[in-house]
Amino acid sequence: MANNTIITTAGRPDPITYELAAIASRDLGYPVVERKKRSVLRMQREYEADVLVAGKERYELFRVGMEQPLFFHPNSAAFRLKRMLKGEKDPLIEASALTEGDTFLDCTLGLASDSIIASFIIGSKGKCVGLEADPTVAFLTKTGLRQFPASTEALAASMKRIEVIQSEAVEFLANEPDRSWDVVYIDPMFHAPIEESSNFKPLRQAGVHTSLSAKWMEEAFRVCARRVVVKDRFDSKVFDQFALQRKIRPNTKFHFGFLSK
Repeated sequence: MANNTIITTAGRPDPITYELAAIASRDLGYPVVERKKRSVLRMQREYEADVLVAGKERYELFRVGMEQPLFFHPNSAAFRLKRMLKGEKDPLIEASALTEGDTFLDCTLGLASDSIIASFIIGSKGKCVGLEADPTVAFLTKTGLRQFPASTEALAASMKRIEVIQSEAVEFLANEPDRSWDVVYIDPMFHAPIEESSNFKPLRQAGVHTSLSAKWMEEAFRVCARRVVVKDRFDSKVFDQFALQRKIRPNTKFHFGFLSK
């Protein structure tokens, strides 16, 4: 992975994309480089850098070696929300026992799919904060949550209520008071990819990879008032390692486990 990042505009720049590039530069501190009709691949090679492209519709992150760019999209959250509006249960909500007005701390925000669902349940009286260690991914998600053209009012409201904080999880937890969040949620990068989840691939390639440590679980349990919830592959060792109560979900590749106070 390249150590540095540059920002450029879409192939045909205009005043809007120049302004969007400038906004990203102010937020992230990366330099803006003129596109000059060059391909992203050529720019990656010339500058030995990852490239964040400011397009009219969205920002796209092209990390060196990635096959597809990473960009914000609510993806599975939109489908899950539709099912919940029809009265179906969601496995995250069952595992976390979240209700209206609760506080939810997502230690591994990524593209915020699970936080969107949590935000919907806890509503405007609750508090939903997502931590993302990678600065560029945090920027993509923070911007996307505010600007993505949501198909429903419920989705739009759920996205806008999420507060994004760029921080490494254990570091953040260490500074939080005891029992300060009802539910602390952890979804570490799965130890092996789930092949069906193609839209997850760019995030796997771009995101920060950290495994769930004893220190992380210890801090999460101290900070939670009710539950620490962990999502991982069905064959992960973390469920036994941390004596998590597991929700077995037949025919699914990932499970939720939790520790209760």
